[in-house]
Amino acid sequence: MPVEMGLWRIDGGTPRRLAARVLPSEADLENFLAQDPSLLGERLLVIGQQVRTPHGKYIDLLAIDSEGRLHVLELKRDKTPREVVAQILDYGSWVTDLDRDSILAIANEHLTLPFETAFEEVFESSPPDELNVELRLTVVATDLDGSSERIVAYLRNFGVPINAVFFSFLEDNERRYLARSWLVTAEEGSTGSSSQSRKKGKRAEWNGKDWYVSFGDHEGGRAWVDGRRFGFVSAGGGRWYSRTLRELPVGARVWVCIPGSGYVAVGETLERARPFREARVRIDGAWAPLAEQELRGNYRKNDDGDDTIEYAVPVRWHEAVPVGQAYWEKGFFANQNSACKLRQEFTLDRLSQHFRVNED
Repeated sequence: MPVEMGLWRIDGGTPRRLAARVLPSEADLENFLAQDPSLLGERLLVIGQQVRTPHGKYIDLLAIDSEGRLHVLELKRDKTPREVVAQILDYGSWVTDLDRDSILAIANEHLTLPFETAFEEVFESSPPDELNVELRLTVVATDLDGSSERIVAYLRNFGVPINAVFFSFLEDNERRYLARSWLVTAEEGSTGSSSQSRKKGKRAEWNGKDWYVSFGDHEGGRAWVDGRRFGFVSAGGGRWYSRTLRELPVGARVWVCIPGSGYVAVGETLERARPFREARVRIDGAWAPLAEQELRGNYRKNDDGDDTIEYAVPVRWHEAVPVGQAYWEKGFFANQNSACKLRQEFTLDRLSQHFRVNED
């Protein structure tokens, strides 16, 4: 059973319990959650309210968390326990098959900002490549009866990602309070959905061409003025950093981002990555050793068996700008890897417009 939360006011050293009252309506509770879904105990972004399903029913609230999991929030209202549980399971059967495009369509119809921008404002990071990897079903009620508790607990035993939460409404003169109780808390264990009902995620399709490259411009290390002038990207300091750069194929279109600043260039790779001392760049139409150029930055050029050596990839720039002209918007894709496939349409669309790249 959920643990009831009591609230007392201390008057002159004497505790006086506040009496629970009836919430004016569960529609008010829906609006409270739509405005601030953190009332449920975690940061969520509401991406839909009264979302119509193909079966003519309406999901009260559809939200997403920082990991890309979708949350179906259904208010009990005046439904019987059997009705509300059957309904949220029906909703879950539809939501679990939503692909990325469908999720973005729902979100962009509800939100006043582009989905990617709204996501970053809430979670301070760009959305993951995969959305809807897992699902959470939550029955929200102002009064939770024993039958509902038993049904939800039974389903959880079989790995169904369902839980129930109820809110108590309390008044203290002119002040009003909401108190929340979960049927099953996180400390009591998960439903096991990650191992039993985890599905293949809904990942954005990759166009087979665009790559994200992180160029770590910093004092005492590599310098973007070199990369821009001589046409290359590089990474080093450990195998983890250079490994993804070495995966870049010839002919890849790379979008270069300087962490903390933004995107500064787009171009096409001319060769696979090589150790810095062996790398070549194109200067005046001819190949030239990169290590022999007048470089402003410092690079690990010697190959002495150390995994920390720098690797470089020559690039023909379509456009490259100084750090001071870096382009960034909330919701843009960023990644800790030195290079990875760039799938996010929001970022690609904005970058293509900004850098005047025309698609074939």
